[in-house]
Amino acid sequence: MHRRLATGLAASALTLVTVVGTATAANAAPADKAQVLASWTQTSASSYNLWVAARGNQAAWAAYGFDWSTDLCSSSPDNPLGFPFSTSCARHDFGYRNYKAAGTFSANKSRIDSAFYEDLKRVCAGYGGATRTTCNSTAWTYYQAVKAFG
Repeated sequence: MHRRLATGLAASALTLVTVVGTATAANAAPADKAQVLASWTQTSASSYNLWVAARGNQAAWAAYGFDWSTDLCSSSPDNPLGFPFSTSCARHDFGYRNYKAAGTFSANKSRIDSAFYEDLKRVCAGYGGATRTTCNSTAWTYYQAVKAFG
């Protein structure tokens, strides 16, 4: 009788461990989450474009548990002097929020800030003459602010 009860309890415990283990594995982010995050937070235009595409199809990335929330350019204008900086600010927020959640923010802050500046300069590259100069000056100011206070 005791042997049958012990066997039954052991089988129940094994089933419970299997169910809990499977549920935990199903809820865990894919193993390449850090690599995907890194690929979307580089200084290159291709990294920016990959992130923009993913942002437009967030449902496809739901298993990764990324934080897509943003306050855009925080307390600064999102489109200063008419320059469309809001998407660059959103990608910057994405990097900050997700690296903080991963516990690796300090190691990545400088690169995220540099990527932000490169994104802003790419916006400015679409202008010419004095307008480009003004845009680049504004981009520099935004970069210095996140570098110091971000």
